[in-house]
Amino acid sequence: MRFRFSATVLALAVTVAAPAAAMAKDLVIGMSGTPTTLDPHQDSSAVNNATSRHIWDSLINLTGTSTNEPELASKWRLIDDNRWEFQLREDVAFHDGSAFDADDVVASLLRARDKPSKSFAAYTRNIANVEKTGPHTVVVETKTPDPLLLNSLARIRIISADCADAPVPDFENGKCAAGTGPFVYSSFTPGDRLVMTRNDKYFAGASEWEQVTLRFMPDDGARLASLLAQEADIIEALSSDGMARVEKDKRLQIINGQSTRLMYLGVDAVNEVSPFVDAGGKNPLKDVRVRKAMLMAMNRDAIIDRVLQRNGTVADQFVAEGYLGHSSKVKHVGYDLAGAKALMAEAGYPDGFTMTLHGPQGRYVKDSEVLQAIGQMLSRIGIRTQVEVMPWSIFADKYPKRAFSGYLGSWGVNTGEVTNPAISLVATTNQEKGSGRYNGGGVSDPELDALLDKATAMLDEDARRPILEKISEVTFDNLWILPLYYENTVLGAKAGLDFKPRGDKYTLAYYVTSSK
Repeated sequence: MRFRFSATVLALAVTVAAPAAAMAKDLVIGMSGTPTTLDPHQDSSAVNNATSRHIWDSLINLTGTSTNEPELASKWRLIDDNRWEFQLREDVAFHDGSAFDADDVVASLLRARDKPSKSFAAYTRNIANVEKTGPHTVVVETKTPDPLLLNSLARIRIISADCADAPVPDFENGKCAAGTGPFVYSSFTPGDRLVMTRNDKYFAGASEWEQVTLRFMPDDGARLASLLAQEADIIEALSSDGMARVEKDKRLQIINGQSTRLMYLGVDAVNEVSPFVDAGGKNPLKDVRVRKAMLMAMNRDAIIDRVLQRNGTVADQFVAEGYLGHSSKVKHVGYDLAGAKALMAEAGYPDGFTMTLHGPQGRYVKDSEVLQAIGQMLSRIGIRTQVEVMPWSIFADKYPKRAFSGYLGSWGVNTGEVTNPAISLVATTNQEKGSGRYNGGGVSDPELDALLDKATAMLDEDARRPILEKISEVTFDNLWILPLYYENTVLGAKAGLDFKPRGDKYTLAYYVTSSK
């Protein structure tokens, strides 16, 4: 179908390319993380959002290259700097047969904004109001001009208005699990699997897969074993140890791609006394010289080469060259053990101190191994380090509450520019503004906050560019977080399957196809 609209329309309706329905087939995906909830507005994380995307759609489809395409909204336009009008599809129904309309959009956007968890605040912080102006028309009003509104709306799943006040369990027991997406909820076993069936009436075309099972398998060995045993069809985060075994098996293949996920070491840079640092009653992490010494002591090339088996790229800032906000003025901090020791002495810690690093186990590629390697490297400059890892569900609850002195963090920069990670990771925590939701180090930098306020209220991309670059410079000149590397995407799959890895590392069953 083709639509024609006036020049003021910012997007044209398209039909998302979909695989043709084929004979009945099942698809099993071994996921590297475990979702903490099926409520699509309760807790924003990569694994939760990837899981929910199978059942629920959004107004906007965020592609694997961070571009915005129509989804439940067929077109949109700017009414003025603070109001966006969205025309909704009229050929869409929820899995329970009820019709999709503007009431569902209003309820969903406001629910995500007003949820007590505030987990989607980075995306809803600028939404002042959502108004139904017709059965299939809504207007979203923002507090200030918002250049990232479309991208933000792509993160918010649209549920039925009937479930706007539903508690979290109703989404997990199936009572409110009816979406408009390509797959229909069948059963959910927390910590184990989500089973779904094909939505034959999906507006963008039915998937090739009659049944899809997402198996939650944070253990690298268990995922690999399931693939080798032909129990899983495709697995995420193929370990470096498993790559050789997959390469030797003619039944299998390796799928590679570059992601936009930044791995970093978060540090408590503000407290006078830090909970997991023993330095004579002081917090040495407040001193930028100590933070720089820590980065200089970490041989990131060696971590990528030996721990990750070359499945990563050294990072110096939020985004790589070519993305909006990357600054050539951010200096690379190379491995320099002697220089790191000199900085430690200059800062008043020639004999170092003791600290504990925390991190998740099985959430990211070789996460616990990376953290152990970092601990060993820091010990060479006198920072006597212990490492404690824990399940993702526990870690994810603790680190935003600043429970740690140092921790392994990550952020998928799926907007393709720097305000999204900066607002969440280093902006001053402000629940009303929706900033600093994942600022585990307690950073509060007035210059940085002012730059973010300016950049997020400006629609002119050319005018925003130098401000975004300055955000990168302020963040990484101060080393408010210590950049490690960008993760690569490495999947293992049965031969005969096609999938193009996404920048956000989501493995979405709808885009997995059998080879022609």
